[in-house]
Amino acid sequence: MNLLLRRSFLKRAAGGAGALALAALPRSLRAATAARGFKIFACDWTLQKTCNPDAFPLAARIGLDGVQVDFGRVKEGEKTLPLFAEAQQEKILAAAAEHKVAVASLAMGVLNNIPYKSDPLTEAWVRDAVGAMQRMKVRVTLLAFFSKGDLVDDEPGVNEVIRRLKKVAPIAADAGVVFGFESWLKAPQLERILDAVNSPGLRVYYDVGNMQKVGEEVGAAIRRLGRERICEVHLKDYDDLYGKGSMNFPKVRAALDDAGYHGWLGIEGVKTPLGVEPSIKYDLDYLRPIFPKTA
Repeated sequence: MNLLLRRSFLKRAAGGAGALALAALPRSLRAATAARGFKIFACDWTLQKTCNPDAFPLAARIGLDGVQVDFGRVKEGEKTLPLFAEAQQEKILAAAAEHKVAVASLAMGVLNNIPYKSDPLTEAWVRDAVGAMQRMKVRVTLLAFFSKGDLVDDEPGVNEVIRRLKKVAPIAADAGVVFGFESWLKAPQLERILDAVNSPGLRVYYDVGNMQKVGEEVGAAIRRLGRERICEVHLKDYDDLYGKGSMNFPKVRAALDDAGYHGWLGIEGVKTPLGVEPSIKYDLDYLRPIFPKTA
């Protein structure tokens, strides 16, 4: 099968699966989403273009509405992150404008290896992310708490993170931007952190795949947190291409409707058996009927 025919077949297969999943939802939910709609991005690291303007032409070819841009990694001998350079911001913004693909949000994945709970450098990075969001006209930056930054069963780490966020979240709120807290912690623990920080500058960054992996009932957690406490959502399936694995995306959509959330949704692909571009295209084609595009 030649490449064009293969792509056409995959698109029909994914879109058909998504349409069947959508048809299983109550008519009222289908109508609600058609009216309000969603926009879908992919993370630049999923596209294998971390902090790279080349993510945008790739996203345009796939048909994505946006890209989540990571701040990048610390280069040897430096103490800052690539996206803090205004020249790099300009390259990203120019690529977004040229290809008509939005910068959906930013992410600080480096905190997985250089933890916010312990490393003094990270306090300045998170504080300076406020200025980067303002300059790039982006509302959300994801703060990652995995790997070395994991907070599960780490009470001192949680307390230190709360202490730091109490200082920086009000600055974000005053600037009209938000930090999204993504971790392995479940909804009750996240609520405790948000209550302690007590600022609209901090919300939950909810990843459905991650939380299913740790045994959380995803729909109940989304409904519990609600749109007031969820700033953005990652869609993920650890097992396969979307619609073929264990994640029930129609149920996710029903929960988001109940919670009143109709913001950005992000593809953070884990399984790319077809290669990066065709796999993310497959996932997007599956998701579109379930999460129709904003008009």
